[in-house]
Amino acid sequence: MSTPLERLHAQVYGRVQGVSFRYNTMVTANRLGCTGWVRNLPDGSVEVCAEGSRTLLDDLLNYLRTGPTGARVSRVEFSWLTATGEFDFFQVT
Repeated sequence: MSTPLERLHAQVYGRVQGVSFRYNTMVTANRLGCTGWVRNLPDGSVEVCAEGSRTLLDDLLNYLRTGPTGARVSRVEFSWLTATGEFDFFQVT
């Protein structure tokens, strides 16, 4: 029996643009086996939409709370949703 997939939707605030946050999130998500995307938003935050098992998404969420060297995460707002299975891989958009 396979593990049910879930969707994590998160918005990361702080010093998260211009510090390779999107790239490192993509590398981390791909290493974990998550699918989805990450993108910069005009307000200076980073948005993440990822699908995978809850365990893997929890690991990704923990990464988002700190980010790469140079990032200063002030807060992460997130919600759990039903996975749609629409993604084949994780990418920067």
